Amino acid sequence: MIQTVISTELPINETLAIRKNIIKGSQGNKRLCIVTGTHGDELEGQMVCYEMARRLNEAIGSLDGQVEIYPALNPLGIDTIQRGIPNFDLDMNRIFPGNKEGSVAEQTAYAIIEDLKGADLVIDIHSSNLYLRETPQARINVLDEERLVPIAQMLNIDFVWVHDAATVLESTLAHSLNSTGTDCVVVELGVGQRINHKMCYRLVDGIFNLMADMGMWSGYVNKAQISKPLLCKGDNVEFLNAATSGVFITELKCGIVVAKGEEIGQIVEPLTGKILSRVVSPCEGYLFTIRAYPIVYEGSLMARVFRIL
Repeated sequence: MIQTVISTELPINETLAIRKNIIKGSQGNKRLCIVTGTHGDELEGQMVCYEMARRLNEAIGSLDGQVEIYPALNPLGIDTIQRGIPNFDLDMNRIFPGNKEGSVAEQTAYAIIEDLKGADLVIDIHSSNLYLRETPQARINVLDEERLVPIAQMLNIDFVWVHDAATVLESTLAHSLNSTGTDCVVVELGVGQRINHKMCYRLVDGIFNLMADMGMWSGYVNKAQISKPLLCKGDNVEFLNAATSGVFITELKCGIVVAKGEEIGQIVEPLTGKILSRVVSPCEGYLFTIRAYPIVYEGSLMARVFRIL
């Protein structure tokens, strides 16, 4: 059942409409919400929504409870391939919980929060931006660690990053929901403006695995294929930044273990053929973020490595 969460008329005969697909099982009262499209350049959530709806519709008799799919919280951004809300110059994930009496964007954020409240779980799916490639991971506020880490560990992802409370932005969808009693796990994967099919299928398998644990799904789940993620807490992450400007060249992909002193890539100068600097891991660790866009400037984030103690 397709339902409109909020619809607002815009200039020049346009409409801002947030829609969701409610897929109901024959029984059960559990409610799982899958949201994505907060940033218009993050597209992997689109495939996850499609695959979830497809599998649920094919085996609806195995569903106990209700799954709600929100593929586009920022439909204007998706239509124009822009990260924020076009014409408003706003990051959608910086205005929650919104304001019922505020601007169009604030009213939209408010309506989304009100619609999601009370769900047993919300999975907030993001991709990285155009510049960085991420291994499939969950990001969790340390204040929510006890509740949400066990949930994230069932999602068939590679990495769970528990952030210090000071690094969590209070204006995000996830923080707004978690602070009001609705559990929300943020999942991030891939790279901006692209879809990695393998990552999407893995996450969908993980969501069905989680649904089975919640008592919402009695269909097939291949438990042997569900991977257990690494758990990273506190300040055990090394941020590698560019020492010079240039073109970044690497043969590595994220999701591997690198040795201390191992070269992750080189920043080169095309005109002269010189290597300007080398990006080297300061420790043995798990490489879970790597630069995807090759043009870099001094200070650009090149990689993140989870330090293996």
